[in-house]
Amino acid sequence: MPAFADLAFVNGSVLTVDARFTIASALAVTGDTITAVGGRGEIDALTGPDTRVIDLKGGTLLPGINDSHLHGCAFGVSSPPLALDLGHPAVGSIADVAEAVREAAERTPTGQWITGVGWDAGYLAECVADPSRLPTRHDLDVVSPHHPVLLQDFSGHACWVNSAALARAGVDRATTTPPGGVIVTDVSGEPTGLLQEGAQVCVQRVLPPLTREARATAIRSTLAKLRALGITSYTEPGLGPGGEQIMGGALAGETLDVYRQLLADGELTARVSVLLLPVGMSGTATEFIRALRGTDVPASEDPRRLNVIGVKLFADGIPPNKTAWMHEAYLGGGCGALCVGVG
Repeated sequence: MPAFADLAFVNGSVLTVDARFTIASALAVTGDTITAVGGRGEIDALTGPDTRVIDLKGGTLLPGINDSHLHGCAFGVSSPPLALDLGHPAVGSIADVAEAVREAAERTPTGQWITGVGWDAGYLAECVADPSRLPTRHDLDVVSPHHPVLLQDFSGHACWVNSAALARAGVDRATTTPPGGVIVTDVSGEPTGLLQEGAQVCVQRVLPPLTREARATAIRSTLAKLRALGITSYTEPGLGPGGEQIMGGALAGETLDVYRQLLADGELTARVSVLLLPVGMSGTATEFIRALRGTDVPASEDPRRLNVIGVKLFADGIPPNKTAWMHEAYLGGGCGALCVGVG
């Protein structure tokens, strides 16, 4: 007696993306496994009375999309309602960002943090009109004098904070900048409120720690959004002790433990590959090796769905911040720098 498939797709173009980019016309699925790809006759042989048959009517069936660089937990934590959406086109100017923060301050108890993510100086009208104009703490102070504010940029390589956040973190003109990081200062030497690369840790470390349940909720939220977009696998590019103070702690080692729990509970609906993050943005090579040797990575219960495939380290920054290490100087000066804390 043949083993019938649970699901069959017929009458379409099935893109296999194999070595020859074979295009079939039908596909069968049993449980969570594709059991046959081929012509209508081959799939009809696996179609039983309880098989659900979907007629593609000439349409195209694609494999699930893979995202090679997606901070799944951080994306969930930094999305509404947990954080302000400050990406393009949600905001178009520094004034728009300030207004979003002002509204958040009105509904947030005094003294509690306001966080947001996604701003990009390349899309902020004031910065586009005058490339020397960058966001500053003063833009935020007028709308949120009594709440510490931390706004992560689109890349994760810079954050914009207000004076209350700098005070909460103890950052002033005398603060020592971490190797490879930048505390942007004004002509008088005072911090402007922009922190780049490894210097972000100066404020990130005083954010309230993420709870285990908050991490799980964030990942579940991300997984739901990915399913709607057809993204079925992704690489989580950096989880470990080096992520304790990056992106609000969403890259910490506990996040990997939460992924394992979601897998055990049957809630991990995408295949996730993980890169270990032994040290942060400005760790030295010696610190990296020491931390890596001290990191225990238990075997995954199902490597097809969750697996540690490598490690991540930071070499330098990114061009929009003028922190990527360049042979020729940027317009305005500076060649960037290494982040690894060595010459």
